Amino acid sequence: MNPVIVRNVRIGEGMPKICVPVVGRTRAEIREAAAYVELNRRMSGAGYIDMVDVEMFSGDDTVSALVRCAHACQVKVVGSNHDFQKTPAKEEIVARLRRMQELDADILKIAVMLRSKKDVLTLLAATEEMCSEYANRPVITMSMDGMGVISRLCGEAFGSAVTFGSAGKASAPGQVEAGELRRVFTLLHAIV
Repeated sequence: MNPVIVRNVRIGEGMPKICVPVVGRTRAEIREAAAYVELNRRMSGAGYIDMVDVEMFSGDDTVSALVRCAHACQVKVVGSNHDFQKTPAKEEIVARLRRMQELDADILKIAVMLRSKKDVLTLLAATEEMCSEYANRPVITMSMDGMGVISRLCGEAFGSAVTFGSAGKASAPGQVEAGELRRVFTLLHAIV
């Protein structure tokens, strides 16, 4: 896997750093492809952002336009997929991540909803398979809600390059406050 460099942060290599991707979408904007592309074009072209989070399953034409625009502006693309209903089968998670790679996202990200304890294992197994067999760029995976926090804390051991923490109120189910994450990772990295 090749790390992605964003300013002075190497994503996919070593101790996690704090890095904030820009997410520019709402449900209405995703339904209106032209507005979604225009919003992301303006953000990428403004010169103030380093990464943009793009929903990779909003249509191949839309995604291609978004990726081309971001790359033309020297902005990295975090290709993302969120499944707020379930954790798909391992094969489906790997297939989605591989498709994001084919669509030229610089970083591949999937977040899935936990419905059972086994779902965390499914996600981590998919992460390990993707990272060891297919990925040539950083991969980020996480389970949302309750026990899903385990994937946020140990995902790195399975190949996940980054986790997301909150600065105060969580923006997603199962998200951990950034200071707590730092303490956990400092301990884990001292031992492992």
